Amino acid sequence: MRLKDKVAVITGGTRGLGRAIAERYLDEGATVVCAARNPYDIEHLIRQLPDRVLFHRTDVADPGSVEELMDAAVAAYGRIDVLVANAGVNHDGKVDRISPEAWRAMVDTNINGTFHTLQSAAKRMIAQGGGGRIITVSSSMSTRVAIGAAGYSATKAAIETLTKVAAIELGRKGIQVNSLAPGVLEDGMGRELSRNQKVWEAYHHRFSLGRAGTLDEAALGAVFLASEDSSYVNGHVLEVNGGLLWA
Repeated sequence: MRLKDKVAVITGGTRGLGRAIAERYLDEGATVVCAARNPYDIEHLIRQLPDRVLFHRTDVADPGSVEELMDAAVAAYGRIDVLVANAGVNHDGKVDRISPEAWRAMVDTNINGTFHTLQSAAKRMIAQGGGGRIITVSSSMSTRVAIGAAGYSATKAAIETLTKVAAIELGRKGIQVNSLAPGVLEDGMGRELSRNQKVWEAYHHRFSLGRAGTLDEAALGAVFLASEDSSYVNGHVLEVNGGLLWA
């Protein structure tokens, strides 16, 4: 129960990694507000724990929508102790071919959306007397680039730099800001990678543990960064990638 009585807001919290983090936080005693444009897979958690799970429809690219999210969290539970800025999108495309619309979508959600949620949550944390944890979500792709990943890699690298600046600005207010950078997980792109025998043969040797990670393994990193176990960790990028090698 490392997060007992904590209130956590998780963007992109209704499927994939965000939903896995929500489940882990609930197991650790937290109350969670799961924000996303659609409820996706969150309804069963609301049915199981109606007093500790709230869904709020949110578009992180819209600062007004983010303000409504934070107001709703405070109105429902009185405070915000943890923010996980997890919402993100990916559009593959080489630099000479990717459309301006796809590039803009990644910048608007990944960079601007992370900034909007970080800023809005930080203001509430300061107003309630200081203290809190902010966790941004980056990716191994921020430092291990690949063909066709210009937009995703660039935006995730920007998130890590934003995290480090926010950490030094907010640290004296008692707010710790860190980033979680998962590697290839057994979901989404990772699932397709491991199921494609030809592609897996080309890539599997880059996994030092011989496998992709699980959503739960990445979510455990988010528990660590939200708990007192990381009481002296600030401005850090926590890589959860099993020792991913890349060329």
